[in-house]
Amino acid sequence: MKVMHLRGILFGLLALACIIPPPLSTAQGPVTTISAAPGTLVRWMAPGAERCSMRGRSWAALGGTCYYPIDLLVKPGPIAIAISGSGPKQFARISVEANDYGTEEVTLPDIPQANPSREDLRRDRVDQTALSRIWARKEGPAQFTLPLGPPVRPLPVGKSFGVKRVYNGKLAEQAHMGSDYDSPVGSSILAVAGGTVVFAKEMFFEGNAVFIDHGDGLISMYFHLSEIKVQEGQEVKKGETLGREGATGRATGPHLWFGVRWHDARINPKFVLEEPSRIPSVNRVSP
Repeated sequence: MKVMHLRGILFGLLALACIIPPPLSTAQGPVTTISAAPGTLVRWMAPGAERCSMRGRSWAALGGTCYYPIDLLVKPGPIAIAISGSGPKQFARISVEANDYGTEEVTLPDIPQANPSREDLRRDRVDQTALSRIWARKEGPAQFTLPLGPPVRPLPVGKSFGVKRVYNGKLAEQAHMGSDYDSPVGSSILAVAGGTVVFAKEMFFEGNAVFIDHGDGLISMYFHLSEIKVQEGQEVKKGETLGREGATGRATGPHLWFGVRWHDARINPKFVLEEPSRIPSVNRVSP
């Protein structure tokens, strides 16, 4: 009886070993590791690539390339990534390194956003609740290719992504999640790719704002517009006018705040506005 019992335990352990996948280090030998900062983007090209995986999420590759967005607020440490398709599944690792984007002092004029009342803050909470439904949207097929089109022409250099803002001596609750573009006053604000307008209204801090779902979990955002020329549910094409540059909401003067959120990660928009060849690549790193 004791022999049969031990034999049963042995068979059970063998079965468990077959079910549990080996760690990355033994699944394919040495694992390629690439360093990246929060708020950046990593790409990985592989022949026949179809699916990309990262942190429990999976999405379709874009033209044989996987893009892995790293949220601005993610903590430093390793993140396992994978790519699969016609060949064997491949694994790599992103080592997220701490990065200080700096701090900016901003003096706001005498506007409600400088000293919000309880009613103002209650309104902002309503705004954020509405946005939470956007982040929870089901990811549809991609309606874009990289690079995206410019949100304004000519496109100035983006500023202030990731910085900690101090407004009239008070530190903001979170870092600056987008980039500021100082374009000529009244400039047309353009859709960076085709998609569906999922939000178009005035918000307390963001001012007149437009959000577009481009599929594949990519949401583009445009703040501080002087006017909005689209409405929720509208389908727009790349380069279509969404509104005009302005200074609504918490702003010191006319400019465009532009941001992107990809697979729920807030990243520097410059990575999707420039040529993909400039995005840090796993293929260039030796294991």
